[in-house]
Amino acid sequence: MEKKDTRSGFGDGLLELGKQMGNVVALCADLTKSMKMEAFRNHCPDRFFQVGIAEANMIGIAAGMTIGGKIPYTGSFANFTTGRVYDQIRQSIAYSNKNVKICASHAGLTLGEDGATHQILEDIGLMKMLPNMTVICPCDYNQTRAATIAIANHYGPVYLRFGRPKLPVFTSKNDTFEIGKSVVMKRGRDITIIATGHLVWESIIASDFLLKKGIDAEIINVHTIKPLDKDTILDSIASTRAVVVAEEHQINGGLGDSIAQLLSIYMPTKMKSISINDMFGESGDPYLLMQKYKIDYQSIVNSALNLLSDCKK
Repeated sequence: MEKKDTRSGFGDGLLELGKQMGNVVALCADLTKSMKMEAFRNHCPDRFFQVGIAEANMIGIAAGMTIGGKIPYTGSFANFTTGRVYDQIRQSIAYSNKNVKICASHAGLTLGEDGATHQILEDIGLMKMLPNMTVICPCDYNQTRAATIAIANHYGPVYLRFGRPKLPVFTSKNDTFEIGKSVVMKRGRDITIIATGHLVWESIIASDFLLKKGIDAEIINVHTIKPLDKDTILDSIASTRAVVVAEEHQINGGLGDSIAQLLSIYMPTKMKSISINDMFGESGDPYLLMQKYKIDYQSIVNSALNLLSDCKK
C-alpha cells in the first residue's frame, strides 16, 4: 500500500485551489518547505506571503485579507499556530467569524524526534472551544487533500490539523469530503471504534485483530470533530452498545470528551478512550512513542477486549 504524509495532501490540495480560485491566498510562518507550500508559492507567487517567524502577525494579516474578499490559508506547525497565537485567533478570527483557514502540520506524538515542546497534544481542545470554529482532522493523504479543497467553500474559520509521518493511503482520491459528516469505514455489530486522524488506520488494523477473536468492530472515521456528526455516531452505538474512541491528543479536551458528552446526554454507554493520559510527550521514533503512550492498534485491541468483558458483568 502506498504511503504518503498528510501534509503533502495539504500542499497538493492548496495547489489545486490556487489554480481554481483566484481569491485563495496563502501565508506561511517561515516553514514553506515543511508545510509543503512550495508548489503554491511557485505557481501563485503574487498570492503567497512569507511572514517569517511571526505567527501572531500572520493571523492578523489573514484576518485583514478576508475583508477584501480573500480566502487566506495560513500554514505553520500546530504548536505554533494554536498555542503561541491563541489570543489572536480568538480575538481577530473566531470572535468576528473571519473566513480564515488555519492549517496546522506536525501535530501530535507522531512528530517524533522534535519532542514535547513541538508535539502539541492540546490543540483540538483549544480550537473546538472557540465559537464559530470548525475543527477537522483528516486520516490520510487523500482525505487531507480533499479537506483542504472543501473548506474553501465553507464560510467561516476552520482549523485543519494534519501531520508529518508517511502513512498508508487507504481512502479513495475520488471520495467526497463533507464537512460535519463522518465516514463509516467498516460495518460491525459488536463494538464501535471511533477514531480521528492517524488513529483511523490504527483502528482498521485493530479491527482485523479483533475479528480473529470473533469480535466484529464497526469503524467510524470522525474527520470533523466540530461540528460533530451526532446521528452517525448515535446510530452506531445504539446497535453495538460499546464504544472505544481513539485519537492522538490529550484525554482532556479532545474527541473523546465530545463523544462522552454526547453519550451522557442522549445514550449513556460504557466507553474507553485511547489518548494521551494527561502528560507531555518526549523525543523518539513516532511509532515507538505511539506504543509507549498506548495509542497504537494493540492498545485499541486491548481496550476493546476489556470493555466488552466489562459489559458482560
